[in-house]
Amino acid sequence: MTTIIDGNEVAEEIRDGLADAIDTLAAEGVTPGLATVLMSTDPASETYVAMKQRDCEEVGIEAFDYELDPDAPADELYAVVDDLNEDDDVHGILVQMPVPDHVDDRAVLEQIDPAKDVDGFHPENVGRLVAGDARFKPCTPHGVQKLLESADVDTEGKDVVIVGRSNIVGKPMANLLIQKAVGGNATVTVCHSRTKDLATKTRDADIVIAAVGVPELVTGDMLSEGAVVIDVGVNRVDADNEKGYKLVGDVEYDSAKEKASAITPVPGGVGPMTRAMLLWNTVKAAAEKEGIDVDLP
Repeated sequence: MTTIIDGNEVAEEIRDGLADAIDTLAAEGVTPGLATVLMSTDPASETYVAMKQRDCEEVGIEAFDYELDPDAPADELYAVVDDLNEDDDVHGILVQMPVPDHVDDRAVLEQIDPAKDVDGFHPENVGRLVAGDARFKPCTPHGVQKLLESADVDTEGKDVVIVGRSNIVGKPMANLLIQKAVGGNATVTVCHSRTKDLATKTRDADIVIAAVGVPELVTGDMLSEGAVVIDVGVNRVDADNEKGYKLVGDVEYDSAKEKASAITPVPGGVGPMTRAMLLWNTVKAAAEKEGIDVDLP
């Protein structure tokens, strides 16, 4: 019997668990604050920001929303980030990517105060993650760890194959899983577009994490019997329905489900966890800035 790992359910538990920490902060006169900065008219980016704002309101985090003209000079974005770095009411800053071509995305990330970098992508925070002293775990990889924990999947000593080497998921995911810590101690192989014979690698894995952005790349015949499958991908493909498309992951769900002992669906798997862990990091940032001990779920 394959376990379907419900990301919506686990994310809701995370949000509920944050309530106690937010109450503890409130008792000290502190309200966690998250600022989102959007410099795009991309519908997907606008939707993501709106969802994050709504999530904040639901759990009691103050949301600050900044929208910039995509044609504005890069200096305007840097100035907004500088102001947010100095704002004591803002504990977390998220600049929604991608930014326009004339803006250096690396420079934007470096502009954010590392103590407010709740995405975990500032070079200082990346370095701390690699060194095993993470200030903030990047939201999607952290969410994957929480999903594995919820399904009672012990990563210690397991062979894990990650398909994808992005700075957002693949690389930090590998770093988290090899740490000498709970949710780590795995042996990790990172595969990518230059990997030869991907199927041989994935068939040897106890856990497969697909995060490459290729629709249904990983099929059931590429998995070992009883493997745990985490599908990070969200891809639009043409479909004969009212919308004209459907969402699929990087895993061919139906065939993979026949082999897997546990699997995440798309949608409703990793996606909700990414947003939940952003809230988690924001609450942590507020607690650390104010020097208040809180229990995080």
